[in-house]
Amino acid sequence: MTAEQVVARGSSVITAMETHDIRFPTSRELDGSDAMNPDPDYSAAYVVLRDGDDEGHGFAFTIGRGNDVQTAAIKALEPYVLGKSVDDLGALYRDMVGDSQLRWLGPEKGVMHMAISAVVNALWDLKAKREGKPVWLLLSEMSPEEIVGLVDFRYLSDALTREEALAILRAAEPGRAERIERLKESGYPAYTTSPGWLGYSDDKLRRLCKEAIQDGFTQIKLKVGADLDDDVRRMRIAREVCGPGFRIAVDANQRWDVGAAVAWVKALAEFDPWWVEEPTSPDDVLGHATIAREIAPVKVATGEHVQNRVIFKQLLQAGAISYLQLDAARVAGVNENIAILLLAAKFGVPVCPHAGGVGLCELVQHLSMFDYVAVSGSMDDRVIEYVDHLHEHFVTPVVIENGAYRTPLAPGFSATMHAESIADYSFPDGPVWRSA
Repeated sequence: MTAEQVVARGSSVITAMETHDIRFPTSRELDGSDAMNPDPDYSAAYVVLRDGDDEGHGFAFTIGRGNDVQTAAIKALEPYVLGKSVDDLGALYRDMVGDSQLRWLGPEKGVMHMAISAVVNALWDLKAKREGKPVWLLLSEMSPEEIVGLVDFRYLSDALTREEALAILRAAEPGRAERIERLKESGYPAYTTSPGWLGYSDDKLRRLCKEAIQDGFTQIKLKVGADLDDDVRRMRIAREVCGPGFRIAVDANQRWDVGAAVAWVKALAEFDPWWVEEPTSPDDVLGHATIAREIAPVKVATGEHVQNRVIFKQLLQAGAISYLQLDAARVAGVNENIAILLLAAKFGVPVCPHAGGVGLCELVQHLSMFDYVAVSGSMDDRVIEYVDHLHEHFVTPVVIENGAYRTPLAPGFSATMHAESIADYSFPDGPVWRSA
């Protein structure tokens, strides 16, 4: 769609909202299994917004039971979107987050906050489709003033002021056009978690490590934390296959207390782990800082279960993480993730997003590419997680070539699922579940 067509159409309002409880039976093959989540069914609490001409799609990622609760929470936000336009998504975002009665359920965390992420991301999908651009490009072409207008700086100003955010964005402006072209030519570096699920056999681990190298990846990740002897054996296999110097990260999925995390990582240190991810509770800022000091030079990464920008602020202030792993669908969507990207840029910490779930790869590629073009201006030491699960259910799935995300060019947020997938995997009445 041309810019003239968009202008000619003018603004429109959202006239309908529908929700779907979509679940994929990934537990049957142990895809996604880890020390804390042995039997996940990758799921999406899914929302579709309609404005008469276009549709906006968004979702909150869960792993099965509880997806019905998440879907109900999204439905509760219907009064905030019906009759509204996508012209001012900063104001609409703040209205949803600031509802005093729904906010009481958090505040700004948990099921309601994830519901806001689904709706906010659907709004951005709709806005980008109306403007004929992918979300990463739509954001990257905004002025610094427009971008900071999307952010809620409350609770952040002791670490990041509006003026500091503007300075970060203005400093990145001169090279935007060149970085956009580089993205279109080369994409964005990825790493793969596909070899590392805890339920996989040693032979499957060995085969998938070899395939990751052949596919051009320069980093993989293994799940750890259930049994130390098993982890030592699996890390030895991965290191033997991948060779010295190849980046092998490990992910404990919050399994350990602080002391146990330190001891366990030290026991794996001979295999040179690149980072340890989620070594303890995502809310334990000081625990992460202690672990970071004790296990150095092994690095700490976390963020997929960090509930809001305030906890990210504290992790950065405490020097608790070397890599920030934002999640596209846990905090309150695009707007709050922009705040988190700006915080990371202020503290000089690379952002390596979490993408281990249905549709998360599709979303986070946009956030990392926007970060590269308009915020950090860098790909140094940055990678996006890639998991080879369920992409076939999306109309514009991610494309990986030679270990990198190809830059999405289709309008929107890459969030639209095929209608057949929505129907087949709806719980509990879809045919996949009726036959289970």
